[in-house]
Amino acid sequence: MTAVDFSAFVQELARVSGEAIMPFFRTAIGAEDKNVGGAFDPVTEADKASELAMRHLIQKTFPHHGILGEEFGIINPDAEYCWVLDPIDGTRSFISGVPLWGTLIGLTHKGKPVYGMMHQPFTRERFVGDGSAATWSHEVAGRRTERNLRARGCATLAQATLMTTSPRIFTPERLAAYDRVEAQVRLARYGADCYAYCLLASGHVDLVIEAGLKPYDIVALIPVIEGAGGIVTTWDGGDASHGGTIIAAGDRRIHKAALKLLAG
Repeated sequence: MTAVDFSAFVQELARVSGEAIMPFFRTAIGAEDKNVGGAFDPVTEADKASELAMRHLIQKTFPHHGILGEEFGIINPDAEYCWVLDPIDGTRSFISGVPLWGTLIGLTHKGKPVYGMMHQPFTRERFVGDGSAATWSHEVAGRRTERNLRARGCATLAQATLMTTSPRIFTPERLAAYDRVEAQVRLARYGADCYAYCLLASGHVDLVIEAGLKPYDIVALIPVIEGAGGIVTTWDGGDASHGGTIIAAGDRRIHKAALKLLAG
C-alpha cells in the first residue's frame, strides 16, 4: 500500500475535523493555558473536538496505525504508518478571530513523512502534497477549483520575502541568528503559522524560519513543500520531521545562503 492510497481518507479526515472546528470559530470560545507560568499556550474545545474526531476515524479505519497528536499524545508509536495531527495550528490566531490557522494532517511511513495536508475550513482551502507533487484546492457552493503548487525561484536573499510566526518564538541567541537573515531580505512578515509554509509552496513567499516546533507542527507540511519543489530542513541542514529549528525555502540558493547566516 502506498501513500497515494490514503488520499481519499485524508480528505475525509479534513471533512470531519472541519465540521468539529467551525461551530467554535469567531464565537465567545474560552481557552485554557497549557503552559501556566510561562508563555501563553492556548488550547480550546475546538482543538480537542477536532483531534478526537480524527482519532476516532483513524482508529476505526486503520486500527494498527500509530497516531501522534498535539492534544492527546501518541499511540502505537512503533507502527509502520503513523498519523501526525495538529487539530488547530495557530490557536492564538483562532481565538483572536484571525483566519491564519489550519488543521495539519500528516502521514509517516517508517518514520518518513510521505503525505500531508493543511486544511483551512473557514477559507475552504486544502493544500496537499506527497513529496513529488502538491496541489491547492478551494470549494464553495459545490464548485471545486484545483491547481498544482510550485514554489518560485529566488536567486538572492535581497529579493526574498521571509515569514515567521513571531520573533518572540526565538531565544536571544536564535533571535540574533534570525535577525541576520531578516536584515538581508526584501520583506519580512509575521503571524501566519502553518499558512506561511503553504504560501511558500504556492510561490508567494520565499523563506520561512522558525524555532521550537514539534513534529505535529511540521510533518504534514514537509510533503507539501517538497512536492512544490521547495526544501525544508533544520537550521543545521538536517531532518525537519522531528521539529526544532526549521527553515523552509522555495529555492535552494537562498536556503544555502540563509543557513550560512543562521550559523553565524
